[in-house]
Amino acid sequence: MEFSFNTIKSPVGNILLKEKGSKFLGFVFPVENEKEVKDALAKVKEEHPKATHHCYAFRLGIKGENYRANDDGEPSGSAGLPIYNQLLAHQATQILVISVRYYGGTKLGVSGLVKAYKESAKLTLESAEIITKALESNLEIHFDFNQQNVIFTLLNKFGAKIIDFKTEEYCTISTKLKTAEKENISEQLSEMQNISYKFLD
Repeated sequence: MEFSFNTIKSPVGNILLKEKGSKFLGFVFPVENEKEVKDALAKVKEEHPKATHHCYAFRLGIKGENYRANDDGEPSGSAGLPIYNQLLAHQATQILVISVRYYGGTKLGVSGLVKAYKESAKLTLESAEIITKALESNLEIHFDFNQQNVIFTLLNKFGAKIIDFKTEEYCTISTKLKTAEKENISEQLSEMQNISYKFLD
């Protein structure tokens, strides 16, 4: 099982490529889900309402199992796919790449378009900082109020991030930790009394 994946550190935009009068502007965004994909697309379309095409590709999921390539009116397979192939070439996921085209009066032909969109995506990805992120899992733990020190010590030991902490007589803590630690922390939690826990993914 894989415990890490490659993505980009932060968004990059307006990476310019010129081809026979046409201008291609490249954008890349780190995305967590399809809602973030839609929001980023809407933002770029708002910034470039007069562009001829807004072509894009994205990969979501650790192995990039959720993906889409969109030609936005360009000949089939001439835009979205070359962009998507650059995501594969960079072995990166949780990423959206958009290439905005302003038509310059000269038709590029399918092979010319493939080359231009590939180049646009490549330049854009190369200008972003690709990082390796550890895969994380969400864990919820229920425990007695008087056990909180023990729980916090354990979470600290595994470098878990606290997302939410509800404290009453019986406490609930939501936390995120590296998936690679899932088994180890489960072993230790199951040895404790009066504690219940579950992984949410």
